[in-house]
Amino acid sequence: MPDSIRIALAQLNLRVGAVAANTRRILDGCVHARDQLGADLVVFPELSLTGYPPEDLLFHRGLRERVDDALQRVQHEVEGINVVVGYPEFDGELIYNAAAMFRDGKQLAHYRKQVLPNYGVFDEKRYFQPGNSTCIVNVSGCAVALTICEDIWVPGPAAGAAAAGAQVILNLNASPFEIRKQQRRERVLRDRVAETGVPVVYVNQVGGQDELVFDGGSTVFGGDGAVCLRAPPFSEAILPVSVNYKDGLVDPAEHTAAPLLPVEQSVYEAIVLAVRDYVANNGFPGVIVGASGGIDSALTLAIAVDALGAEAVEAVLMPSRYTSAMSIEDAIEEATMLGIAHQSISIEPMFEATLAQLADVFAGLEPDSTEENVQSRCRGIILMAISNKTGRMVLTTGNKSEMAVGYATLYGDMAGGFAPIKDCSKTLVYRLANYRNSLGRVIPERVLTRPPSAELAPDQKDTDSLPPYDVLDPILEAFIEEDCSVEQIAERGFDRDVVIAVLQMVKRNEYKRRQAPPGVRVSRRGFGRDWRYPITSGY
Repeated sequence: MPDSIRIALAQLNLRVGAVAANTRRILDGCVHARDQLGADLVVFPELSLTGYPPEDLLFHRGLRERVDDALQRVQHEVEGINVVVGYPEFDGELIYNAAAMFRDGKQLAHYRKQVLPNYGVFDEKRYFQPGNSTCIVNVSGCAVALTICEDIWVPGPAAGAAAAGAQVILNLNASPFEIRKQQRRERVLRDRVAETGVPVVYVNQVGGQDELVFDGGSTVFGGDGAVCLRAPPFSEAILPVSVNYKDGLVDPAEHTAAPLLPVEQSVYEAIVLAVRDYVANNGFPGVIVGASGGIDSALTLAIAVDALGAEAVEAVLMPSRYTSAMSIEDAIEEATMLGIAHQSISIEPMFEATLAQLADVFAGLEPDSTEENVQSRCRGIILMAISNKTGRMVLTTGNKSEMAVGYATLYGDMAGGFAPIKDCSKTLVYRLANYRNSLGRVIPERVLTRPPSAELAPDQKDTDSLPPYDVLDPILEAFIEEDCSVEQIAERGFDRDVVIAVLQMVKRNEYKRRQAPPGVRVSRRGFGRDWRYPITSGY
């Protein structure tokens, strides 16, 4: 193909803070792109040397020294190919989110991110100063522009690059997953191509980092606005593409666009990847899950096995006087289908002993949620004791609907190290469970069809305390993710008194959410780094 440049997109899972290991992977990727793919240029994600987001690690002098060493290695060890890496640039007391191009011992280009996101999960103005200039570099006769992530979401930097003569725009990213995020990205990329007429090569990272999960989806748009390449989501890949920089088109023979995933599949794969990386990168040998026989623990167990393998997952049944035979049967059936170890430890002796110790204090008072919470805390003690003894981490099983309204017990079912379905509404939990069963049944049918219950009181149902989930979840989504008022939510057809009651529960239970373990963010706004609601408020 005449007048073309061959670019390799390195969609890698790079670990925050592991500068030496990340550098080694970058160097190996350069060799692969040069020798196996015949690339002229290989592009790695945003802040690829440190991983993203490095957060307050950026303030440590030791990190600065490691980054300096890593840049020296990349500059002097990469031969025969141009490489673009992202890194934090330290300039005195200032820090920039930067990218540089190296080849054969020389630094060929240097760029500072111009648009710093400071919304949602992003807090870049806490750390970085913005750049203010375009960067164009000649690669094999092609004028290549460097941009970083948010630079492509607004017209300015791309338009400036095109005006400066760019024939291809590279965009290094650390763009986290949320539902339908890939579709949003591609609309933005299509807008930039329409404005500039210049092909865009968008490289994103993949992998779990605390509550964020990065889905990859690296994409190339030709100058005609067509998707020419879309990397498979949730997996590493180094993929080549040849761009004709005279007409801005991509070699049709290399059009390889992985399909966009349905919502349920994308969310499920995101959570599986996040659990796998969180457990592995924090050095846990496996996980423990309290198996109640309900839908939340059933889905959590399936996710854990798909993420870690059956040998790394243990289910613990903890029945009480209120646990139905059906729940025990279903929990054992799922453990058997998944091929995981399971054991049963009754909480009844602990529950009775606790009530006996409190008998004088509770004398003359009617039973209420206090006794229910005692049961949940007995279970928390058991799970955490097993975790302490074995080193395995407890996965909590609470969903977003419960966390929103406080239908969870501090130091009970909220006790654990990671919450896989923390950002999944109850209705989404059912959709994910049905999706997982479509791949091969591992969740008993009865779990999917019977009314949900905490089983902490006789004949208890969730609807005793909450509106039906098909009413509750849309109200919560409108308030949490769309910032709607009571009146705006009621206008959607919901009873105003019900809306007020639900929103009061959300506000009243912020103190619980502050003490919850981290969990995977999959929605537009999860309870975590992008939710900062005051505990004490007169609103």
